[in-house]
Amino acid sequence: MSAPSSADLPRNWARNIAASGAWKPGDPLRGREFHQMGTNRPFALEGGGMLSNAEVAYETWGSLNDAADNAILVCHALTGDSHAAGPATPQQPEAGWWDDLIGPGRAIDTDRWFVVCANVLGGCQGTTGPASINPTTGRPYGTDFPTVTIRDTVRAQASMATALGIDCWHSVIGGSMGGMQVIEWALMYPERVRSIASIASAAAASPWQIAWSALGRLAISIDPGWNNGDYYDAPDGEGPHRGLAVARGIANVTYRSDEIYEQRFGRGLVDPTSVFALWDRFQVESYLDHHGEKLARRFDANSYLYLNRMMDLHDTGRGRGSVDKAFSKFATPALIVSIRSDALYPPRLQTELAELARSAGAVVQREVIDSDQGHDGFLIETAAMSEAFAKFFATVDSLYVA
Repeated sequence: MSAPSSADLPRNWARNIAASGAWKPGDPLRGREFHQMGTNRPFALEGGGMLSNAEVAYETWGSLNDAADNAILVCHALTGDSHAAGPATPQQPEAGWWDDLIGPGRAIDTDRWFVVCANVLGGCQGTTGPASINPTTGRPYGTDFPTVTIRDTVRAQASMATALGIDCWHSVIGGSMGGMQVIEWALMYPERVRSIASIASAAAASPWQIAWSALGRLAISIDPGWNNGDYYDAPDGEGPHRGLAVARGIANVTYRSDEIYEQRFGRGLVDPTSVFALWDRFQVESYLDHHGEKLARRFDANSYLYLNRMMDLHDTGRGRGSVDKAFSKFATPALIVSIRSDALYPPRLQTELAELARSAGAVVQREVIDSDQGHDGFLIETAAMSEAFAKFFATVDSLYVA
């Protein structure tokens, strides 16, 4: 039997996808600023590795007041970056990932707040990560990049905050992987956080989340274009975009819900006249293909591996005796938000978080957003998120009135 033609295969991937979508020096800044850590000594990592001359890329909106007490840190999720706000422009082709919530007069009001969002350590949009140049070799780190954790990222953000003159954040806010950073901020630097808002996250990654993550990483690792992480010199179309796109498709299944897939796609076919060929696609398959290719154009496969692993390693109890002991002195006012239909980070995990914080005596606002959007609801349900933030900021204001 002859090999199938490209037309018979499940996906005819575009040939113009670069080996990596990572930002690199010389690319347009698009609002990025940079903080360099450890100019006199390497940045030590939780897992034992070291990074020399590591940088954090960040963006800001609004103005820091004279007292430096109006700063809010927004933490992004797995494939996010520092561009949390702002419309799409010729210079910035995509709107900020939380643009509906951040800006003048919006829930996170930049007329009042100085808002900062930093690309995480290990990321690919300006902060030091696997696509960055290893000063020892002069080539991209690839898989020589050391393992990084949520705590490493928070320490990098703390270094950035100090450089910005921010001793204490009014609030640290984020969803999913961002919510993990939020929680660690309150545990690692309670004196530097007046309040937190953790959305669709957990005190520790669950076996269910780790299982899905493992499949995504495997999809990348078995793509021949990945080449054991050494692909940065590969011509367009010959990098690990296939594996990265499949990893994104696996993740997208978990980010939405059965209800939303049924409403949006049903059993619709891309070509209703063709049903029985092996690779004829349902519309939901086309959706997964589209978003997989879209991510492959703007992200880096190695960063996906490292950040995905960073999420799996999230465990507030590690090195602290247990999760209960980690939260035993938790005192930061907290907003804990769930999405009702979230199957990846189900509401029971946020209920556990709220109970841990309350048991230590913290003021906790618990919200469950009634949405069928699944895990991605924290990015989509603008009105409900805005209402939760407004209520929470009012509560925090009342707690800190002299």
